[in-house]
Amino acid sequence: MKIFIAGHNGLVGSAIKRRLEKEDVEVIYANRHSLDLLDQRAVGYFFEANKPDVVIDAAAKVGGIHANNVYRADFIYQNLQIQNNIIHSSHENNVKKLIFLGSICIYPKFAQQPIKEEYLLTSPLEPTNEPYAVSKIAGIKMCQSYYRQYGCDFFSLMPTNQYGPGDNFHLENSHVLPALLRKFHEAKINGSESVEVWGTGKAKREFQYVDDLAEACAFAVENITADDVYNSGATHLNVGTGEEWSIEDLAKKIAQVVDYQGDITFQTDKPDGVLRRVGDNSRMNKLGWKHKYSLEEGLDLTYNWYKENV
Repeated sequence: MKIFIAGHNGLVGSAIKRRLEKEDVEVIYANRHSLDLLDQRAVGYFFEANKPDVVIDAAAKVGGIHANNVYRADFIYQNLQIQNNIIHSSHENNVKKLIFLGSICIYPKFAQQPIKEEYLLTSPLEPTNEPYAVSKIAGIKMCQSYYRQYGCDFFSLMPTNQYGPGDNFHLENSHVLPALLRKFHEAKINGSESVEVWGTGKAKREFQYVDDLAEACAFAVENITADDVYNSGATHLNVGTGEEWSIEDLAKKIAQVVDYQGDITFQTDKPDGVLRRVGDNSRMNKLGWKHKYSLEEGLDLTYNWYKENV
């Protein structure tokens, strides 16, 4: 079996690559300088030349609240273009299975919690990351449409907030967990008396160590089909832990892991985004997959990697 991982250098793609290379499969990928996923013709040529059996689309432009709000055009254009090229080329070249990866941010701002798959498109999105969410919703619908029209075994997994080795730790453009990890680490090194945290700290999020998502993808390659997804009444499957943490509690947990002894303050004039977001992962659990890593375990592993590599 030949498996193409799009986005193999990113947080998620690199974890999937590490996981699948343990199996008796041929894992293929292409660096950005050799394959521009924004170029439809180049992507088409790549698929014709390599003929993958399975495609996992982990390629995306991602970022936190600040990046999503500022680079709105980049987020919607690049993500739409990348996924359109990959999904259509997969169909054109008879790919046997495609797994499209999205994000829990696809759901409405005021969705009932925990969020079930059927809550998609039931009310307006969170404005700060709407362009990114719209692009991912389009990817879900594209997979479903190719299944309905052509019978393609294309379906989508919607992970919660991922973190782990290879993450983006930029203080402004990354997600909340890696940004806080870096903030607390630098505060400890510099002897800072306090660390400022974006927002009120009251917003609640679900966090998943990226190796759990990689395991879910490996499981889906072998055990899940588009029929399983769409015949269940869903357009996609949530993948997460089902556990939620306030940003305040997350900050305290990271301070413990880093061994930072100073104060924690909150920038209450900064936006929190959606106040609560946790997924209902029962469909995925019933199919046989469940997460393994606790937040504490994942943070320890991530911080150890950060100290050695950043």
